Amino acid sequence: MNPLVNQVLDEVRSSWRFRWLALGVAALIAVAGWLVVFSLPDRYEATASVFVDTRTPLKPALQGLTVEQDVDSQLNFVRQSLLAGPQLQRVARDSGVLPPYTIDPRVKEQLLDGMSNRIDISVHSANGREEDMRTAGSVYRIVYQDRKRERALRVVGILLDTFVTQTLGGKREGSENAQQFLEDQLKDYDKRLRAAEARLADFKTRHLGLMPTDQGGYFAQLQHEQQMVTDTKTKLAQAQSRRVALMRQLHGDVAVAAAAPDQSRGSGPAGSLDTLSRIDAAQAHLDELLLRFTDQHPDVIAARATLEDLKRRRAAEIEGLKQGDATAAATSRASTNPVYQSVQLALNQSDVDIADLTTDLAQHEAKVAELRRLLDTAPQIEAEFAQLNRDYDVNKAQYTMLLSNLQKARLGERADNAGSIRFEVVQPPTAGLRPVWPLRAKLLSEILLVALGAGAALAYGLHYLRPVVTSGAAMAKAMGAPVLGLVSVAFPRRQRAARRRDVLLISLATACLIAAFGVALVLSLRGYRFSLTVLKQMVGS
Repeated sequence: MNPLVNQVLDEVRSSWRFRWLALGVAALIAVAGWLVVFSLPDRYEATASVFVDTRTPLKPALQGLTVEQDVDSQLNFVRQSLLAGPQLQRVARDSGVLPPYTIDPRVKEQLLDGMSNRIDISVHSANGREEDMRTAGSVYRIVYQDRKRERALRVVGILLDTFVTQTLGGKREGSENAQQFLEDQLKDYDKRLRAAEARLADFKTRHLGLMPTDQGGYFAQLQHEQQMVTDTKTKLAQAQSRRVALMRQLHGDVAVAAAAPDQSRGSGPAGSLDTLSRIDAAQAHLDELLLRFTDQHPDVIAARATLEDLKRRRAAEIEGLKQGDATAAATSRASTNPVYQSVQLALNQSDVDIADLTTDLAQHEAKVAELRRLLDTAPQIEAEFAQLNRDYDVNKAQYTMLLSNLQKARLGERADNAGSIRFEVVQPPTAGLRPVWPLRAKLLSEILLVALGAGAALAYGLHYLRPVVTSGAAMAKAMGAPVLGLVSVAFPRRQRAARRRDVLLISLATACLIAAFGVALVLSLRGYRFSLTVLKQMVGS
């Protein structure tokens, strides 16, 4: 036979000597454990589930129009507050976990800690994917275990109601607090804005005419006026140059051309003829006289004198035109010439432009002089005005922003009342008729196995402390010498009978232990239990 098997059999035979002690210890452990299991108080589990939807149809319609509140943070805050502090104490008193009378603070703290440990508030996404919790909604599950089923249901119901009301109430309270804060700030900034407006109006009244204009501040105005002076001088110089050119044209070639013969002129009466026409008429009369008379004829001499006189007059008229004599222009009829008229009109317009530019230049120079006189005071006034404007703009911007936020907060409160967040109870508070703890059938089986293992370990431990030789092979191994022979028992039949009787007795004892386990198992399935006080009294007696 395998030596390892022989060794195991030898140890089993040696441990078998302590079978009754091992069985007794196992029975004692099993019975004690079973009594403890039956003395454990029952715990009933009550559960409730509520669906929280923060993405109602009203939510997208109010996007950007109301003050956004983090509902998830509010829910988490309420969930944490239910597990500790005054909220937990209130729930404990309302549900009966804490007695109505005053108890020792340490006992009270132990009760509250035990209650907090038995409360579980979990949250998960409605569609099973945690990353979609904000879009798909959240399901909050409240679980509580208690010795009394009715009390467990009561606790879960109070927690569920508190969770919903505290979330909505906290959200509403937060909105009211925000509105009150905004209203207080609005009153403060309204006073600041009115004071800034009064200071600005008073400053404008005291420094009328020194305020910055659309052209800019002091230095910008000074630079602008200096630039205008330069531009006006340039335009005036150009206008004067143009006038000189027009005068040169009017008193030069244009005047001579305007005084030239014009075939379109009519003969008319003598008084209506100009000098040039009269020269033509005198020349024609002289030519006619020369055909009939000699050069010495008095009429010819008179005609020649008249012609020479007219030519001298014509030369004087042309010289007068060149000098700008208006009488000469009228006498020579040059003023009726279109070219002469256009040049004269351009010259007149040039005179008007020069007069206007001269006036503008005087005004801009006066403005520059006035601004230079204010060089020491205007920049300081401008700086003070800018400071007042800046204070006014800051207060106005803050006031406008606070007013907008207040309107958003009020709209958000009305939206909450209209249902911007929805609570729907998925599972009302429910509890099973059977306790969820302890699992007595499982514990009884585990205790039986542990007891049997403890008995076997005790027998093997005693064998290890007081070993014996049960076979020739073990003797040979212990002595280190071969065994030559074995002496059998004197009465083998009597020994076999005693062994059978011993096996029968140990089997009966084991069967009794197993039967006791069966009875305990049946009692556990029927919900039997007894008080721990009875067990203490039994142990004490």
